[in-house]
Amino acid sequence: MAHATMEPMNCTARVKDGRVEIWVPTQVPQMAREIAAKVAGVKTDQVTVHVTLLGGGFGRRLEVDFVGQAVQVAMACQGAPVQLVWSREEDMTHDFYRPMHLAKFQASVDDKGEVTSLRIKSAGDAITPRWMARAVPMLSGPIDMPDKTAAEGLFDLPYGFESQHMSHVATQSGVPVGYWRSVGHSHNAFFSESFIDELAVATKQDPLAFRLKLLQHAPRYAAVLQLAADKAGWGQALPAGHAQGIALHESFGSIAAQVADVSIEQGQIRVHRVVCAIDCGTVVNPDTVAQQMQSSVVYALSAALFGQIDIVGGVVQQTNFPNYPMVTLSQAPVVETHILPSTRHPAGVGEPAVPPLAPAVGNALFALTGKRQRALPLVV
Repeated sequence: MAHATMEPMNCTARVKDGRVEIWVPTQVPQMAREIAAKVAGVKTDQVTVHVTLLGGGFGRRLEVDFVGQAVQVAMACQGAPVQLVWSREEDMTHDFYRPMHLAKFQASVDDKGEVTSLRIKSAGDAITPRWMARAVPMLSGPIDMPDKTAAEGLFDLPYGFESQHMSHVATQSGVPVGYWRSVGHSHNAFFSESFIDELAVATKQDPLAFRLKLLQHAPRYAAVLQLAADKAGWGQALPAGHAQGIALHESFGSIAAQVADVSIEQGQIRVHRVVCAIDCGTVVNPDTVAQQMQSSVVYALSAALFGQIDIVGGVVQQTNFPNYPMVTLSQAPVVETHILPSTRHPAGVGEPAVPPLAPAVGNALFALTGKRQRALPLVV
């Protein structure tokens, strides 16, 4: 999946009198400074970086390929400032995409209907800094940067299964991949919370009650899940043609649960309301938390309903918003945020509400249609 930031990649650069000055919307000023110095052949202390507001980052602006390009062009312009702006089509077709992933889940159920073991095996590309060779081919030698492969990780479920086995197979598809809002959590949560729902159905238990039973020794998780369910009116009568789905996931030190109210209108999936509960530790500004929950839900819903990059003959087929659509204002659900009081240290809020959205909507669709959604994007 592409990042599809509203502001495409851009950078303004000036190379003059042995110094480099750049104005750039970046999530990594230090890396932007290092790539500019490397391209211009100067020391890093001869580079000045002005960080502008970002018209959307979501992990795409952790890459600095466009910074190196702008500096290259500025070097040829004899001291004049140069503003490089990618077109939407260039941005969409030259992204560092969220990698494809696949997972296989198996569970054992005893004669009492209790789940006794869980086995998970996943496969997908690790995130590696491929931008170096592609964006600035003339560079020699590495630029210091953190190891990006650590972001993927394996599943870390709070549920009290007696036996669990988890493994991952690292693949190399050849597609440039990078950080995408909530990284591996975005697909791992869809896999795990969809399967947890399947287990609840297979053992003839309510999805909420089934999860709470497995969280008896994880009270913090249970509290978040129960708060979301209570505020959403889980189990209460819904309008005709509506159904609810629930999901729970921890990421970036925060635990988030969501309940999605879903229907099908004119052959399209419609998400009317998403109730979010989060334990993100000590909260300084609750309005900021609510804004991030709203942003995460809309971003994740766009991905869940529409997000798909197809590559044919090495060429990305999606080029602009007509064939890579976003959720519009008329399609956006009402988002409610409920914060669990906590005295823990502050944790993340910019990404933790992304992972539960897709499984919550998928689980609601199963309740509504009886058809289990095992792939993204979701379809009717």
